[in-house]
Amino acid sequence: MTTAANEILADPAIDVVSIASFDDDHYAQVMAALSHGKHVFVEKPICMHANELADIRVALAANPKLRLSSNLILRRSPRFSRLREHVRNSELGVPYYCEADYNYGRIQKIVEGWRGRRQFYSVTHGGGIHLVDLIMWILGEKPVAVSAFGNAIATRGTQFKFNDCVAALLKFPSGAIAKITANFGCVFPHHHNLSVYGTKATFVHDRLGARLYTSRDPDAAATPIEDAYVSPAKGDMLPVFVASILDGSAPDVTADEVMDAMEVSLAIEDAARLEQTVKLR
Repeated sequence: MTTAANEILADPAIDVVSIASFDDDHYAQVMAALSHGKHVFVEKPICMHANELADIRVALAANPKLRLSSNLILRRSPRFSRLREHVRNSELGVPYYCEADYNYGRIQKIVEGWRGRRQFYSVTHGGGIHLVDLIMWILGEKPVAVSAFGNAIATRGTQFKFNDCVAALLKFPSGAIAKITANFGCVFPHHHNLSVYGTKATFVHDRLGARLYTSRDPDAAATPIEDAYVSPAKGDMLPVFVASILDGSAPDVTADEVMDAMEVSLAIEDAARLEQTVKLR
């Protein structure tokens, strides 16, 4: 038993670590784990800044046998995994626009909890990244450009000194665009809204449920989506990650996918700060 992270990260008897510390501690702990030859499952975000992501890429490239993954858990929702199948099978036609909202609905966590006491906190890295990853996973492509704006109106006068709401527009190589918001100050229950518009049909998921629109006729009824929308526990991805180490299978989220989502999240943060479009690799 120990309360010292470094003792765990340096222990030669430990092969796999799960990191769930404060967001701004993740980078140093990931790097320490990789330097000691350990596989890493880390809660999002894996880091906070672009130079840190670059260091993690280099460390993984130097240790290709090591596995890294993160708890981007919306992929495990049956409703979203079935939607991905429909999109990949062209059942919605050609997807051209996605709209997603990370409605946090727990403002007390940022105005009273640890998030407001850190030197820096990003609502995009800490929440919006879930939807960044989900949309990239559904569409099967990575954005080439990002624009964004943020504000801190909802938490004005509190200890939280960072943007509590960030809205981003993403442009994809196919021409599709997506709007993603990380809305931490909202007067709204915690929820992940998602709409995917295709040339044949539109999928809508919100607090009222999910449905598929296949007609522009205002009198035509939408088809209800019965696939369960569940909120997977953060540890649900760990068994698959451990299995991937043991048998060489793919984890739910690969290291490349984790880093791609982080790269986009960093671009959103830069675009909001600079109030200009940021291009990605």
